[in-house]
Amino acid sequence: MDLQPTDDQLALIDMVTGFASDRFPIDVVRSFGEPNGFDRDRWTELAALGTFGLALPEGEGGVGLDFIDAVLVHEALGSALVPGPLLAATLSAGLVDGVLDGSVLPAIVDIPHDGPIMVEYLRSSDVLLMVDDDGVRVAPSAHAVGIDVVHSTDPTSPVSILESVPAGDLIGGPELAVAWRQRGSLLASAQLSGNSTGSTNLAVAYAKEREQFGRPIGSFQGLKHLLADSWIRTEIARSSVWAAGVMIDESDVGSVDRAVSGARLTAARAATENAKTCVQVHGGMGFTWEVDAHLFLKRAWVLETVFGSVDEAAEIVARLYAAD
Repeated sequence: MDLQPTDDQLALIDMVTGFASDRFPIDVVRSFGEPNGFDRDRWTELAALGTFGLALPEGEGGVGLDFIDAVLVHEALGSALVPGPLLAATLSAGLVDGVLDGSVLPAIVDIPHDGPIMVEYLRSSDVLLMVDDDGVRVAPSAHAVGIDVVHSTDPTSPVSILESVPAGDLIGGPELAVAWRQRGSLLASAQLSGNSTGSTNLAVAYAKEREQFGRPIGSFQGLKHLLADSWIRTEIARSSVWAAGVMIDESDVGSVDRAVSGARLTAARAATENAKTCVQVHGGMGFTWEVDAHLFLKRAWVLETVFGSVDEAAEIVARLYAAD
């Protein structure tokens, strides 16, 4: 891929988009945040597409494609707000038995140096993956002691705060931790890029059907500018994310950190700003539970903190540019 998807990649995106629309409509997405709402059958169907093993060699049970293909798929999943521990499954497929086919559900936590240790989908998961500077460890989720958050930021993704971290078994050293953090950050950015597309599409669709003064509100110049800005932010984010994915495949080590951090900056801004625009286009009811606009914003707020914050990404970009 030379920053332009091939016919096969476009077909892959269409397949995942169609699957998400059919099997993960918004009412199903919402239900994942309810107690015992995780749908294992749908998760297994998602795994059966090869979603988690796209960049895994065929000899290890994967599809044998490039990492950029996984990036494109996560972008499509982000556009549809598909819930679940997508990053954990993609990173651990091939290393943890059962993840590849969806029979084992992983949760993941990048252990911070300070502050609370928060884990999504802990109660639904079978194993907990723990990433720190020393490597990656895995333990049964039942060994993790935590408190469930009553109202999580993203209502479609339940969160627990760990009171203690289980010891677990080491499955990889510092090199694996570095790779997971880098790839996990980019996959989160891909979902953010997709999120920005999804919220823009929702805003445009509403602007076409909602009428004021006998005209669709999308015909008003002020809204046209807002939606045009959303489209531009999405295109910039998508280009940054795709470029970083290509660099990872090409092992352009000197540029990958800067590219991944740059992708986080552009994708996070696109997702949050576009979701705010989507809420604004919907008016006062955009904040209500019945309207889907707020779900894009809340998912964006969560994703922009996964495997590194926006501020950390900005620091990396500034430091690497200063070193040139």
